[in-house]
Amino acid sequence: MIRVAVDFDGTIVENDYPQLGKPMLFAFETLKELQKRGFTLILWTIRTGKLLDEAVEFCRQNGVEFYAINQNHPEEVFDSSLPRKIEVDVFIDDRNLGGFPGWEKVFSMLCPNEPYELSQKKVLKMYKRKGLLRRILGI
Repeated sequence: MIRVAVDFDGTIVENDYPQLGKPMLFAFETLKELQKRGFTLILWTIRTGKLLDEAVEFCRQNGVEFYAINQNHPEEVFDSSLPRKIEVDVFIDDRNLGGFPGWEKVFSMLCPNEPYELSQKKVLKMYKRKGLLRRILGI
């Protein structure tokens, strides 16, 4: 099981902190595909309090529930004597050296033997189902 820490602002959504940005292209679709393949996702964000609650609910409404939020596991209690950095195999963040590579690249790096086009086709079918006016307005 691969543990993945995922940032919110600038990674799952466009960076519009403290507001909720628009979802990044294929972000939720990719996160759901990773979960289907057994990856453990942890939301790792600077957000706290109400802003964090809004981000978690936004992800939930888009079909992604994280194993833990800003901690190694759901039962973990914050202890200031321990390092805040969490123990994961991969960090997905827009602050990576070189910037955020995009969700297609993330998927292909984590699942190198699976074509990403299959996921894209599913998403494109979903958007094609919307009426012309909804596609133009982005709703």
